[in-house]
Amino acid sequence: MKKIIVLALLAFTSPLAVHAATFKFPEEKPVASITIPDSWKPEETDSGVQGTSDDSAVYLSADVANNKSIDKVVTDAIDFLAKNKVTIDPSTKKETPTTEVNGLQMGTLEWDGKDEDGPISVGLLIVQVSADNALVVTYWGDKGKEDKHDAEVKAIVASIKPVK
Repeated sequence: MKKIIVLALLAFTSPLAVHAATFKFPEEKPVASITIPDSWKPEETDSGVQGTSDDSAVYLSADVANNKSIDKVVTDAIDFLAKNKVTIDPSTKKETPTTEVNGLQMGTLEWDGKDEDGPISVGLLIVQVSADNALVVTYWGDKGKEDKHDAEVKAIVASIKPVK
């Protein structure tokens, strides 16, 4: 996971697969956009977008938060993982210092964990898209399978832009 985030943080632009959908969200008053390959079957959610790699090795979502709701959005992301039987090993927590990419401040929290299929990587990426709004990007990837999606994940994260 750390390798994925580092690659994304170093990228300023990166092409995605030929077929990809760009989402501006939330729908009623967009604050950010993100591009996710069609093969990930991206879809809008109540607070953002989500997609899963075609082999189900990687799940990624991006949810909008404002300064007042950021803690709740992070808690909701962790609750979603728990509801899906993801167990995080708190002793493996790694925090990456905030870095600027595409003019946006990004910071990460990462853990090792497990789900019903075995060992996984879990990450939360906080992206400040404006003075009042951020995205909480949730990452969940199967160890041993997630590496083949490094380029796609890097491109997805690099595609995050504020909507003006």
